[in-house]
Amino acid sequence: MPPVQKPLPSSQPVKRVAVSDLLGGGREAVLLHGGDEYRLRLTSNGKLILTK
Repeated sequence: MPPVQKPLPSSQPVKRVAVSDLLGGGREAVLLHGGDEYRLRLTSNGKLILTK
């Protein structure tokens, strides 16, 4: 098993984004990362699910 790499400490504050801004009033958004698409969904129970 490969070693787990910890992120380097950053002097920059972590950016915070409201889920409502990502979803734009809907219940689903597609996030692009490294050429792949990930789907972020808001469930009827108010939970978030991220799938590839």
